[in-house]
Amino acid sequence: MESNDKEYWDIEIKPKQNYFTLNLKEVWKYRDLLWMYVHRDVVTVYKQTVLGPLWYIIQPLFTTIMYVFVFGNIAQISTDGLPQPLFYLAGILSWSYFSSCLGRASGTFLGNAGVFSKVYFPRLVVPLSGLITNLVQLAIQALLFVGIYMYFVFGQGIDIQPNKYALLMPVFIVMLAGLGLGIGIIISSVTIKYRDMGILFGFATSLLMYITPVIYPLSVMEANYPQFIWLIQLNPLTSIVEAVKYGLMGAGTFSWFWLGYSFVFSLVAFVIGSFMFNKVERNFIDIV
Repeated sequence: MESNDKEYWDIEIKPKQNYFTLNLKEVWKYRDLLWMYVHRDVVTVYKQTVLGPLWYIIQPLFTTIMYVFVFGNIAQISTDGLPQPLFYLAGILSWSYFSSCLGRASGTFLGNAGVFSKVYFPRLVVPLSGLITNLVQLAIQALLFVGIYMYFVFGQGIDIQPNKYALLMPVFIVMLAGLGLGIGIIISSVTIKYRDMGILFGFATSLLMYITPVIYPLSVMEANYPQFIWLIQLNPLTSIVEAVKYGLMGAGTFSWFWLGYSFVFSLVAFVIGSFMFNKVERNFIDIV
């Protein structure tokens, strides 16, 4: 005899009907998993290393020293009158946060295919955990910047003029994260089917740094290479990196117009990435 009793389920998994839906409510339900990913990334990356979390400090410090030696002393590129270590470190930290978020987001599908094929959870948890992990790393590295900043201001008596735009630092960080996440999930969605595109995107990312004012100020390009200034300004990272330097140290270029352009660019990248992410998520296991 057949039972007429209806079956009730605590959780019902259905394919997404709207490709633009991020379903952040469901991500919030899995927040414990999100924090577990963050804890794993922060704790285990340097767990079996000699220096441990000090690598968060050592990497940008030695990169800054190399930039001072090569670009500051040998190439003698202007730093807008700012101390070279501070100028380069501000650019390095901004670029590193963006590139780290981009790298984590771009490996969402291929790097977690084994987990995704066995366990259900909102796939957006993975790239979001990368943003938070990289934010922890950025906070630690910011202590290095503050220490060097204090050395030049109080130890060397150098006049550095921060201004009110330094209060926009959280906004700049969100914009960097948005750019990294948006472009990253686009790359992740494309490379799941076309693996060789990962090589192309990796090459393009390495070139992107050279049209981002990390090792040079925008004023140098305006004075010496005005014919290429449009290319650098179309880079959405340019206005953000310049605004960071301007707000913290009072030197650089601050433009509401170009910051607005960067914000719109990151928003469009995020919307397109969300569409592609949700579309690929439905059947990427069959492709892998």
